[in-house]
Amino acid sequence: MSGGIVGLQINNNMKSTSGIIQTALVPLLKLISVTVIGLILAHSKMQLVPRATFKLLSKLVFALFLPCLIFGGLGQRITLKNFVDWWFIPVNVLVSTALGCLLGCIVVAICRPPPRFNRFTIIMTGFGNTGNLLIAVIGSVCQPKNNPFGYECNSKGVAYVSLSQWVAVILFYTFVYHMMEPPMEYYEIVQDETEIEEELPINDNISRPLLVEAEWPGIEDKETEHSKTPFIARIFKSISGISSSSIPDFEAAAESSGNSFRSIRCLAEPRVFRRIRIVAEQTPIRHILQPPTIASLLAIIIGTVPQLKSFFFGYDAPMSFITDSLEIVAGAMVPSVMLILGGMLAEGPNESTLGLRTTIGITVARLLVLPLLGIGVVALADKLNFLVENDGMFRFALLLQYTTPSAILLGAIASLRGYAVSEASAILFWQHVFALFSLSAYVIVYFRIIDYV
Repeated sequence: MSGGIVGLQINNNMKSTSGIIQTALVPLLKLISVTVIGLILAHSKMQLVPRATFKLLSKLVFALFLPCLIFGGLGQRITLKNFVDWWFIPVNVLVSTALGCLLGCIVVAICRPPPRFNRFTIIMTGFGNTGNLLIAVIGSVCQPKNNPFGYECNSKGVAYVSLSQWVAVILFYTFVYHMMEPPMEYYEIVQDETEIEEELPINDNISRPLLVEAEWPGIEDKETEHSKTPFIARIFKSISGISSSSIPDFEAAAESSGNSFRSIRCLAEPRVFRRIRIVAEQTPIRHILQPPTIASLLAIIIGTVPQLKSFFFGYDAPMSFITDSLEIVAGAMVPSVMLILGGMLAEGPNESTLGLRTTIGITVARLLVLPLLGIGVVALADKLNFLVENDGMFRFALLLQYTTPSAILLGAIASLRGYAVSEASAILFWQHVFALFSLSAYVIVYFRIIDYV
């Protein structure tokens, strides 16, 4: 009798395990299937859909589908109380980025990439995809009616991801932008002129890979006079004890374009503070206000003001026809993102001088090691009561932030700065290929442990 009971318990455990695997794996298989369709459509031998169509689709995702999804998901879920309760979401982005950069330093120490790629290796390991891919995974997991997170699964997940994007976007357009500037040693400063010549000129006529423009369409219009130069290195060169005679007079140029009051103020400023101000003025902070972040801001404003929220959201809301229309448009976001990813993979990896050992090191650190650290961080945060109680999707969204490959936006910034463009495209290609397997495995693990975290 006792043996029969034990056997029944084992069968129940096996059934439970197989059910978890099926629940976690089937949604990801759906995403992979859509990605394969995109790959077939974009493949050079098929040529069923031209590359320009995928670029146009990426612009629609960036400017229309994603903002509609964010506005509907975040606006419906956010309240003033939730805004306070969800404080750990942006903190988790900072923690995951810091741990990723630490792993990047370890990769540099172990794999020893070419010195010019040290900063690049750290950045590619530290900064993951916190937007499109996360929303696609959550949308696919939440599609079945019997999903493990309840009927509000998708709106919760989109709200959590949308809130986390703010911190990531600010980091990208400030810290990452300057960290990705070309190394000083690969430029030759001309003493008698104020321009910089590259030892290895970049051919601007080469078509940018789809990977570069997928999350920042029209990046070629964002280039400035100093975007492809080691701007910070030149500005602060004299601080390291090197003569500043060869540094172009950015201060004089700035003063000549301003009024006399600004010129007097600049002359009164200490040299270090003046250079910090010049660097701050060259930081593309204005690009933070892109359509997705604008949609997030509007959703937060409307969602945290009860009178406005009742006007837009709800069955009897006067403007519900607008939010319903946006929800219809937002439905195209997930399939479009996966089709674009398939189009990216169809282009294949670019040539890279980073080295096989470093490429493997970044991929392993980002896709295999960092998620293990993420499990520990989320478990510790739960023990300290930092997380929303009895909310599995909250924990799932936090864990996913440690599991995604490097952000595609890094390829766009690399192109904007003219630094390691081919290497960024190659790393992004291989990471997204292997992420199909690592993400599937870790989602199964997350489903298994999420009740214990």
